[in-house]
Amino acid sequence: MSEIDERHPAITPRRVKFDWADTPLHWIPGEPVATHFINVLHLLLPAGERWFVHVYKQTLPLVEDERLRKEIKGFMGQEAVHAYSHQGVLDRQMLAQGLDPRPLTRRVEWMFRHMLGDRPPLPVLTRRQWLNFRVGVIAGIEHYTAVLGQWILDARELDEAGADPTMMDLLRWHGAEEVEHRSVAFDVYQYVSGAYWRRFVTFFVGVLAMPLMVYAGAAYLCRADPTLKGVRPRVRDYRRAVRRGIFPGNRFMVAAARAYLRRDYHPSKECSTRKALDYLATSPAARAVGHKPE
Repeated sequence: MSEIDERHPAITPRRVKFDWADTPLHWIPGEPVATHFINVLHLLLPAGERWFVHVYKQTLPLVEDERLRKEIKGFMGQEAVHAYSHQGVLDRQMLAQGLDPRPLTRRVEWMFRHMLGDRPPLPVLTRRQWLNFRVGVIAGIEHYTAVLGQWILDARELDEAGADPTMMDLLRWHGAEEVEHRSVAFDVYQYVSGAYWRRFVTFFVGVLAMPLMVYAGAAYLCRADPTLKGVRPRVRDYRRAVRRGIFPGNRFMVAAARAYLRRDYHPSKECSTRKALDYLATSPAARAVGHKPE
């Protein structure tokens, strides 16, 4: 077995496809609210990952290191496929079964296009400062997507709960690639800015927004779900899902925050590329395209 370079693994997109014809609306049996807590990812990621690609295109002229430039391009390729794949859940799994996500996804699109667009929100900020800020936000988000990717790879409780195998393959394929490219966003941030104070501030911008967006998204999905008749997600639903091991808890999220805020933090010290590659070698979607980098 060859040794894995945890900091600089090969990063190339896998053009996977998923068939949602047999995936039920509540793909965790008997857990409609927990299903929708996780489904919030599908609401946020298409617009969010397209925004990542847009921002990182702006960093390329600033990066002279050829290896990092290559990794940025691989990162952008993977994120573009992630956005397309989660869009498929919205269009061909939710909408086809009577749950219309478009009113909320239009708001999410607006947020990334306007609130986090290229124009600085304050006149005192230069375009470069605003770019550095957004790159810092992405680095913090990518830390969480990596540790959540590791979590979903390890979450056998979801399999035991009977979670739909196609949805689990999407989530684990995506999670494995997040683990695979976990160092890129942080390395770009260090290259274009590197200021610890900005890393600290931008991290909390993302962290404070995350639980609000998850709850708002889950509340919308429950309200729009034609089978739930206006059920609202409650704290007890969240706690029950955490106790069952089918959703990450507060302790997990706080531990991840503490790791990121260490001054000596680097993503390569977190998660396992070997575990990610082991899953990608068995993923039905990745195997269908030969599990070969392009």
